[in-house]
Amino acid sequence: MLESRLLDGWYFMKILFVMNNAFTRGNGLAGSCRNTVKYLREAGEDVRILSAAGEDGEKPDYLLPDAQIPVFDGLVRKQGYSFAKRDRDIITEAVRWADVVHLEEPFDLEMLVCKIAEEENKPMTGTYHLHPENLFASVHLRKSRSLNCSTMILWRNTVFNHCKIIQCPTENVKERLIRYHYKPELRVISNGMLNEDSAPLEHREMEDGFYTIVATGRYSVEKKQKVLLKAMRYSKYADKIKLVFAGRGPTEAMLKKEADKLVKKGILKTPPVFCFCNADELKQIYAKASLYIHCAIIEVEGMSCMEAIQTGLVPVIAKGRYTATSQFALSPESIYKRCNARDLAKKIDYWLSDDERRKKEAARYLGMGKKYDIHKSIDELRKMFRDAVEN
Repeated sequence: MLESRLLDGWYFMKILFVMNNAFTRGNGLAGSCRNTVKYLREAGEDVRILSAAGEDGEKPDYLLPDAQIPVFDGLVRKQGYSFAKRDRDIITEAVRWADVVHLEEPFDLEMLVCKIAEEENKPMTGTYHLHPENLFASVHLRKSRSLNCSTMILWRNTVFNHCKIIQCPTENVKERLIRYHYKPELRVISNGMLNEDSAPLEHREMEDGFYTIVATGRYSVEKKQKVLLKAMRYSKYADKIKLVFAGRGPTEAMLKKEADKLVKKGILKTPPVFCFCNADELKQIYAKASLYIHCAIIEVEGMSCMEAIQTGLVPVIAKGRYTATSQFALSPESIYKRCNARDLAKKIDYWLSDDERRKKEAARYLGMGKKYDIHKSIDELRKMFRDAVEN
């Protein structure tokens, strides 16, 4: 039975978020988890986290030991990720406290949490945050149909089918889970973003004779930032373009090597900038930019893209089966064929060839973030948690 926790006719719940490490940096999944917990707490919910500690000393409410992954530990951490050791006593204590258990991942930790939650008769919900291809791209197994298919089935049987409701950040995700016969109720609820009411950014058309083109996101195989570098070989504006890659990750050295080649060959007249930025620094970059490029071919939602373009930046976004980010594009010229550098260059040239056309298009993106306001997502999640307990 729920305890009596009423305010204005709304009772507040004890919600346990489960994630291997909710405090890693440079990882969109962990960032989404922290934001969701923050705004659920602001809404009055009693939320606790079961997780390992962060490198900066941040600790969850229920602390699990940090785990080392043999052979792949270095690669995993470069991706902005880490795993926790399972501890049945700590997990049981956390689960017993909760009204509802929410799973942020489908890994080994969550498999044990499912067993204990069922033993304790506690309802579970989950969020589908990543595809198997996200995991296997870095070890060059993204195209292994049998591996990805078996992983989808493993996640379904060991974690997600134990949930009453699954949050699908996009319709693209929902459709995939339907194809794999996931049994729980599937609700499309965006991960959400903070929709700021500040004045739109005044984007500069050129700075020091260059158009600034920005791409954000972790440097990794599936993010495909290399396609943007390749596109410079085909763009007629390459010698007037300054590239900014905001992120960090394991493919950084490779990307810098490719960028150096473009500079040495004279294709680019100014070296691309590689940086890891906080929110305020990103805003300063967006204010100088003319275009935003999103190259990822595996992306559950891609809120980093929306955060950029809602400021009035025209995007060019890769379209593919396992990326939903192209849903943000408002015209066909803002979508290119995934991994196709020539098509990307064509779309870049289209927007840079006419400043007035680009300004008009940019105005259409101002305020788009309202549709994905995190407060709306929080309201929908709160209802999801209550439905899981009551039904």
